[in-house]
Amino acid sequence: MNFHVPERPGQHPAASRRQQDAVCQLVLSELNPLVVIDYLDGEEAPLTLLTFGNVREACPKCQQANLKLVLRQTSVRIAHLFCTECEACFDARYADGAPALAI
Repeated sequence: MNFHVPERPGQHPAASRRQQDAVCQLVLSELNPLVVIDYLDGEEAPLTLLTFGNVREACPKCQQANLKLVLRQTSVRIAHLFCTECEACFDARYADGAPALAI
């Protein structure tokens, strides 16, 4: 399932974002949490993840909160955006298909 989230122009320096004639859009694709996160103690044990702040995009699934950026770490295989309300994970790509979360 893919969701398109428009970016607000002028919020980041031009050098750090892809330039397009039209308004840039992020394409959010929902990820299976079992593919994104290693559950070391089983799925029932609480998992502590380090987040790196909120992003401006709202969750396309529940529309309740801004998503949080989660980078790769000990139990996280893939950098992704996470919704604390519905616990959904999303990959983010630019409209041209380039990854938005790659360093």
